[in-house]
Amino acid sequence: MIFDRPQPSEFNEFYAGYIAKVPASGPLGLLRAQMAAFEQLRHLSDEQARYRYAEGKWSIKELVGHMADTERLFSYRLLHVLRSDPAPLAGMDEKAWTAAAPHANRRVDDIADEMSAVRRATIALVESTEPAALARSGVANNFPITARALCWILPGHAQHHLDVLRDRYNITFA
Repeated sequence: MIFDRPQPSEFNEFYAGYIAKVPASGPLGLLRAQMAAFEQLRHLSDEQARYRYAEGKWSIKELVGHMADTERLFSYRLLHVLRSDPAPLAGMDEKAWTAAAPHANRRVDDIADEMSAVRRATIALVESTEPAALARSGVANNFPITARALCWILPGHAQHHLDVLRDRYNITFA
């Protein structure tokens, strides 16, 4: 399926950086390609996965857990919009969510497996989207958003954090 890049009117400008990380070929290829990185994260030692690059920053476990949580949230937003539900959706406080989550106490391979499972569900949802439905819109975190924008935000958010893992945590992805 071809996904045109969303117009700025289709999303809150906060997400522009995520959308910019998705290649012109569209989100589906990147959604699939990122699966290899999630698989590689399974092989980190617990010591490596507890690493924080600075005081007050998330550990690798917490970061990957945040990715899984956020993927679930954005996928739910996508489903909500695709099903034409008119109810506005609340935002999220990623710092509060991560502080309340058990990720720091979990095994990194379990967190990476969870991220992969959530991603497989996301891919199935995106692949099942009919082209006409991409223009459907809803409200999330007090801003209008389209299904098309969410399809681009999903891999863009993950890519942002994979880039952070590479640049700040020195994780090399093959």
